[in-house]
Amino acid sequence: QVQLVESGGGLVQPGGSLRLSCAASVSIFNIDVMSWYRQAPGNQRELVATVFRGGSTNTAASVKGRFTISRDNAKNAVYLQMNSLKPEDTAVYYCYTNQAGRPTWGQGTQVTVSS
Repeated sequence: QVQLVESGGGLVQPGGSLRLSCAASVSIFNIDVMSWYRQAPGNQRELVATVFRGGSTNTAASVKGRFTISRDNAKNAVYLQMNSLKPEDTAVYYCYTNQAGRPTWGQGTQVTVSS
């Protein structure tokens, strides 16, 4: 079963940028869907963005135009480029996939947007 490890979180000022990475333990070439979710304190986990095997993407309305998801099959990695960050983007960000009916989450990486 695939294991996912996120990295790249941290503290950033409003308007700044971060790039999150999700490293998979196996080849992602045949994994149809990989996503980023986030969860802020007291809130439910929400879907941020999804990238499909062919490279097409979906992005939540709240981050559209600011966040970009991508995948690099050669590196078995998925990325989330986050620009123009706002305090309300503060959350733990999780990488997720569900391959062959087996949902898999990473451990999460904290993103804090504050001055």
